[in-house]
Amino acid sequence: MLIHPLVTDTQTLTALCERLSQAEFVTVDTEFMRESTYYPDLCLVQVASPTEAAAIDPKAPGIDLAPLLKLLVEDEVLKVFHAGGQDLEIIYNLTGKTPAPLFDTQIAAMALGLGEQIGYTNLVAAYLGHQVDKGARFTDWARRPLNDRQLEYAIGDVTHLATLFPKMVDKLRRTGRGAWLDDEMARACDPATYANDPDRAWQRLRLPSRKADVLGRLKALARWRELEAQDKDVPRGRIVKDETLGDLAGSPPRSQADLAKVRGLSAAWASNAIGDRLIRALQDAGPLPLEEMPAREPQRPGLSSEGALIADLLKLLLKIRSKETGVAPKLIVRGDDIDALAAGVTTGLPVLESWRRDVFGADALALVEGQLGFVVKDGKLTMTRVSDEATVSSNESIGELGT
Repeated sequence: MLIHPLVTDTQTLTALCERLSQAEFVTVDTEFMRESTYYPDLCLVQVASPTEAAAIDPKAPGIDLAPLLKLLVEDEVLKVFHAGGQDLEIIYNLTGKTPAPLFDTQIAAMALGLGEQIGYTNLVAAYLGHQVDKGARFTDWARRPLNDRQLEYAIGDVTHLATLFPKMVDKLRRTGRGAWLDDEMARACDPATYANDPDRAWQRLRLPSRKADVLGRLKALARWRELEAQDKDVPRGRIVKDETLGDLAGSPPRSQADLAKVRGLSAAWASNAIGDRLIRALQDAGPLPLEEMPAREPQRPGLSSEGALIADLLKLLLKIRSKETGVAPKLIVRGDDIDALAAGVTTGLPVLESWRRDVFGADALALVEGQLGFVVKDGKLTMTRVSDEATVSSNESIGELGT
C-alpha cells in the first residue's frame, strides 16, 4: 500500500479524494482533542483505500477540507470506521450530514463472536495477528509539528482497517449475517444521533420530576446551558453540572442573589452576568407543553418472584444461544425485552422478529409458554420439548453449560 506524506494543501487533497471516490471502499479515522472544549477540535484525518493511504492536516494554513467532506458525505464510496461515533459527530458538526453508506467494524464484530465493544487493538490482533503500537495513543494531536511516530501510529489505524475489513465482510457473507447489521448501521449513521439541538438538551438529563412546571424549567435551563457552552466552546459541565440543573429546576431560586446559596454554584453567580442570564432563563420558563411531556414507559406486567426466575432462565438461554451462534447478546436482545418476555409480553418485541426470532426469540417464547424446559443429561444442558401430557424423549442438545 502506498503511504503518502502528510497532506497539507488543497491541491494534493483534491487529487487524493478524487482517487479515493473511485475506490471499492475508504477507511476513515480521526484524531481530535475535546477535554476542554464543547466541540471536538479536529487535529488529523486519516483515510485509506486498498491501495493508498494518507493523513490530512486540517490545521495546515490555507487548506480547504471541502474535497474531503464531499468524499465523506456525498460520494457513494463505502466509508468504513471502527467505533465511529465520535468521528461521525465531528463530520456532522462540519457538514450537518453523516457519512453514507457506512460500515462500522465494531458493530460488525458483535455478529462475528468478538464481543459487544471490542477495541481496535484487539480487533487487529484477532484478524491480522498484529500488535498495534499504542505509544502515541495519548499524544497532544493539536501540537505542531507532528512527528514521524505520531503519523505512523495514526496511519496504522486506517491501513490495518483496510486489510481486516474485507476479511470481516467475507466472514459475514459466509455466515449469512450481513443483513443482521442493517438496523444497527442505519442507527449509527442517523444524523439525529449527533445533533445538539439546545431545545432537546433536557431530554438527555435525569428527570427530577414529571411535573410540567419542573420540566419546563429544566428544558429552559438545559437550553441556556447548551447555548452558553456552545458560545464559550467549553464542556457543558464547566458551565453547570447536571445535578445542579436538576436542583434549580426542582427548587428555583427567587432572585439572582439566591444563587449564592445554590450548591454547585460559586457566590459570584449572585451578581455576575452569567448568573443574570440563568435567572432570566428560569423566569421566562413556562410549564412544559402536554405534547412535549416524556412518554411513560409502556405499562408491562411487573415481575413476580416467579417471573424473576423465568427471566433468569431466559438469560441462561440467551447465554447459550450467544455462545452457539457467536453473536453478542446485546445484538440479539435488550435486557428490558428479557423482562418483558418473563412478564408475559409475547408480541411487539424486536426479539420476536426476523433473525432474532430464529436465533433466540422462538425458543424464548416457547420457554415462557411452557413448551420448552431444561434438563441436564450426560453433563450437558438440554432443551426439552414439553407436550400436554409429558416430556417427550427427543431432546435437542444446546451445548455444554458454560461458566
